[in-house]
Amino acid sequence: MIAVINQKGGVGKTTTAINLAHALALLGQRVLALDLDPQGHLGVGLGVSGKNASGMDEVLLNGKDVSQFVISTRSDTNSGKLDVVPAGSGLANVEHLVDGGTQRGMRLKNALQHISLNYDSVIFDCPPSAGLLGINALFAASDLVIPVSSDFLALQSLSSFMATLQFVEKTCGRNIGKHIVMTRYHQQRRLAREVRESLQQHFPGQLTKTSIRENVALAESPSYGESIFEYQKISHGADDYRQLAAELTTERWH
Repeated sequence: MIAVINQKGGVGKTTTAINLAHALALLGQRVLALDLDPQGHLGVGLGVSGKNASGMDEVLLNGKDVSQFVISTRSDTNSGKLDVVPAGSGLANVEHLVDGGTQRGMRLKNALQHISLNYDSVIFDCPPSAGLLGINALFAASDLVIPVSSDFLALQSLSSFMATLQFVEKTCGRNIGKHIVMTRYHQQRRLAREVRESLQQHFPGQLTKTSIRENVALAESPSYGESIFEYQKISHGADDYRQLAAELTTERWH
């Protein structure tokens, strides 16, 4: 299970969740994408979410079976498919849960125990915060995909997030795989190259070879409820997310 997560906003989390999920499906995987961001942009970007739709809010607040809210959105002739569970209009209320102690952070993991067996990859699109939704994602995930934009403020935010992650790993007694992905990358810009070099230096072995280049089509496609592979399959964005999916699949995580 993979959490697409970073405490900093505006780094391309939802864009990465949408397009990585669809890229894996196009490679023949059975993929389930969960929207853990109360903004609900994952569902909107895949064309499946209405304002009054229920989903992860009912699962995490009321203990409903997640399979009730699965929406089948895309299937591929290579036996791959992409299913989605939208956020639900009440998802923000999860942050206000006070009952249950430490078990509040285990609700997602417990909810996915059975349904995850039906999929090759389960991907969470997480909110830009260190709240209870993010903690649930960290406790449930085996791997993290951490989008980082090409600026030094993103580096500072990443250092803070890694400190939170160390606490979670210590609490749950296991290591979580980390895959840092540079987004909005301009190779011609010196700052972008310097940020990449800094990431390689401070997080050795965790930075993906693939960077996601700046691409207007990536910003435009969610407004049409389409992934980059539907909106503009011949583009830098499509090439980069296809390559990222292949790179991560080669590392044999799911």
